[in-house]
Amino acid sequence: MKSDLKKIITAVLFIVTTLYAEQFDLLIKNGRVMDGTGNPWFYANIGIKNGKVVYVGRKVEKMNAKRSLDATGLTVAPGFIDIHSHAYDSFRSFPDERISGGDFDAKREKKLRPGKNMVAQGVTTLVTNQDGRSGWPISDQINKLNQGGFGPNIILMVGHGAIRFLAMGEDYKRETTPQEIKEMKTLLKQGMEEGASGMSAGLEYVPGRWSNTKEMIEVVEVLKEYDGVFVEHERGSGEGPMWWYPSSSEPKGQAGILESVNETIKIAEATGVNCVCTHIKARGADFWGASAGAVNLIERARNRGVNIWADQYPYNTSGSDGNTRLIPSWVRGKDEKKGLKRIIANGDSLEILKADITFEITRRGGPENIVVMDHPAKKYIGKTFQELAKGMKKNPVEVAIQLALEGDKNIRGGGRLRGFSMSEVDVETYAAQPWVMTASDGGLALPEDGFVHARFYGTFPRKIKKYAMERSVLSVENAIRSMTSMPALVLGLKDRGVVREGNMADLVIMDLERIRDTATFFDPHQYPEGLEYVLVSGKFVVDGGEPTGSLPGKIITTWRE
Repeated sequence: MKSDLKKIITAVLFIVTTLYAEQFDLLIKNGRVMDGTGNPWFYANIGIKNGKVVYVGRKVEKMNAKRSLDATGLTVAPGFIDIHSHAYDSFRSFPDERISGGDFDAKREKKLRPGKNMVAQGVTTLVTNQDGRSGWPISDQINKLNQGGFGPNIILMVGHGAIRFLAMGEDYKRETTPQEIKEMKTLLKQGMEEGASGMSAGLEYVPGRWSNTKEMIEVVEVLKEYDGVFVEHERGSGEGPMWWYPSSSEPKGQAGILESVNETIKIAEATGVNCVCTHIKARGADFWGASAGAVNLIERARNRGVNIWADQYPYNTSGSDGNTRLIPSWVRGKDEKKGLKRIIANGDSLEILKADITFEITRRGGPENIVVMDHPAKKYIGKTFQELAKGMKKNPVEVAIQLALEGDKNIRGGGRLRGFSMSEVDVETYAAQPWVMTASDGGLALPEDGFVHARFYGTFPRKIKKYAMERSVLSVENAIRSMTSMPALVLGLKDRGVVREGNMADLVIMDLERIRDTATFFDPHQYPEGLEYVLVSGKFVVDGGEPTGSLPGKIITTWRE
């Protein structure tokens, strides 16, 4: 009898325990948690329910879940927030092709929607519409995105260039009038109300390069009302802007990296808005080491209370498609080869051309740092200009001219070049700063896209592996912080960027012993290794190291969160 009663009591206790056990959609067990704050990791189990983290702790008994994942030996971190991305650019439209993301190809866009090259490197939130370019109206872009879904979350910027075009039309090569600034402010408010979270600017590009600091301060002030962020592509990242050559009729203006950083500081100080010196760098072999000056300017500003930040991609080469152009655009006309031959026959014009090419070679890192990626003459591929100059018994300027004359007439310069125009010293200097975030400056890519920058696939694992684990430029914990809680703070995200109960379950589960970027510049379309699982709102966008193609992302409007 006693034995039967004991069995009944045991059965009842089991039923009660089961009924009242904590129920999760996913239970991640035995993981090393780097919570995103920069603190050392700690062991914990993480329970996820309805897209949120509902438990972080050591308890394991009395826990049931639809799926359990043993993370023994793995590190759990917040999902990475890419504060400067060109993902989903083609999902927007704008009446001017200088701002438009390109023609919308529904078949291609369907393939791009999961954002596989981004989620594969741990990105769960992308900030897009960068460099002053955005769709218009913002509501149309949001509708287009929502019609088919997308993998990572998306935060949209209003492009300063877009609203400048709308306010000024084709008469944009001048300073704005008070009425035009008023119109830009109205347009920015409209974009924010429709769902944007800040404004981006491309002050090196058309039409932003004709703006002045006064215009920028007046327009950026609108963001204060929304706690919005301002992300600024500088007027110049080295000695001058990329459009300037010695033969240019226009002056460089306020164009060097130090002048550009100073301008962003002035905007931040005058408005009180969080301002970001985006993809900060020091471009050009004659400008290497300038990071020390930029760091000093930003540190002094921050010490007096200015909300100034920066982001970087951890590579020493720029250019999304890797097409460095040494032959200036004024040569091209309808036929670059004919234009070159005509110039070569004219001594005065030839000297002007040589001066421009010499300047550009230095700006692109010097002959030892310019590599031929593709050319009809296959013997040139993979070689630096320094190697070609030695083999051809020519100087680097003559090599540039010969490659153009022998190359593809439809490509400026005759072939595809990549210049490694930044110094690792500057890359490391920026990476070490506690106010520098990690960003890809990359977009969505498919294998058939050909040459793209390796940052499209490798930015975030590269920062962790190369600069934290191998170079010890910063700790792994702070590398994680630079891509999680710091951008969340700058953007005003309250429920992302930290592994914490109540936050959204945007998570990365990685093997730090295996993590590495595998994308190269000759073969960029390769997913990184060691990122085993990635979740967006508790849904797997990477499972067992492979992108799933799922579309759980949403548009985030930070000031409404």
